[in-house]
Amino acid sequence: MEQHEITEILNRPSSQELLGRDITRLAYVAQDGTPRTIPIAFVWNGSTVVMCTSKNAPKLASLRANPMVALTIDTEVHPPKILLIRGRAELDVVDGIPEEYLSMNTSYEMTAEQRVEWEKEVRSLYDGMVRIVVTPTWAKLIDFETTLPSAVEELVREREERQRA
Repeated sequence: MEQHEITEILNRPSSQELLGRDITRLAYVAQDGTPRTIPIAFVWNGSTVVMCTSKNAPKLASLRANPMVALTIDTEVHPPKILLIRGRAELDVVDGIPEEYLSMNTSYEMTAEQRVEWEKEVRSLYDGMVRIVVTPTWAKLIDFETTLPSAVEELVREREERQRA
């Protein structure tokens, strides 16, 4: 997929709405060769998806061995909106708490006092974190209005061909 195609998809209003959400599902291949999908908080910075995790997270060894990942960001309404992204995870070990981690956790319903306590707890728990940075190499938006899953698109074409015959 060409970069201009990825950019066009990610710049659509529905994609931007999805990229503003809190949670993505990160899919990767574990070291035992089996697939894993985990929910993880993220932030979109305009060109990459950034997720943060503890330095001892088991997924890091897997991502170092095979950095190819897939992300799913979706809604819980009908019809759903679904943004699918594929890319390569780059791991960036940082001292302290990455700003992205603090910013990606701002939409949870916390009072100001709860937020202060949460941040205090986070800072006391982690001496550093790993930023998982994914640059999209492929993207697809499925909104069930202008775009459909490829298999459904194929069925629609086949139906139209049958109706013309």
